[in-house]
Amino acid sequence: MEQHLTFAIRPATADDLPACLGLDHTSVSEYVWQVEADQVPDGMTYNFRTVRLPRPMSILYPHEPEVTLQAWQLRDYFIIAEGEHGIYGYLSMHADRVYSIGWIRALVVDRPRRRLRVGSALLLHSQRWARMNGLRRITVETQTKNYPAISFLQRHGLTLCGFNDRYFLNQDIALFFTQSVR
Repeated sequence: MEQHLTFAIRPATADDLPACLGLDHTSVSEYVWQVEADQVPDGMTYNFRTVRLPRPMSILYPHEPEVTLQAWQLRDYFIIAEGEHGIYGYLSMHADRVYSIGWIRALVVDRPRRRLRVGSALLLHSQRWARMNGLRRITVETQTKNYPAISFLQRHGLTLCGFNDRYFLNQDIALFFTQSVR
């Protein structure tokens, strides 16, 4: 039986930041995306494959709290999902108006509130905002080892559009997923 959670999406205020930083940002994964690079005569090929881990792995959030504070200061769009028990999640996005892309830098749902449509609602709101503000695409970053996030993004129609080796401060590989919002 699916649980239902009542919450509202609203713009964040500076007073919301401590609660956002206090959410459980960690994840657990039983799979990772393994990146394999091969030298071929005319260049390189990269393959991504899902690999089952021998045991579940705890995944630390790749950004320090200062990154969330910086996202707040540089924000174009920063929203929260709030219910009767406080803040359940947040999303921050930067609008790159030169390329018409909304870069989602953080999409966080408190661990006890996951799989209850909070992330889906935040993503839907960001898609609407991007469209209403003349952006053509949204792009989301995540780690190769954050299989729950990869699955979430794929379920919502985002497709892999690139990666960056040692992108995060902890040297994890970043995957970038994108979707048209037009």
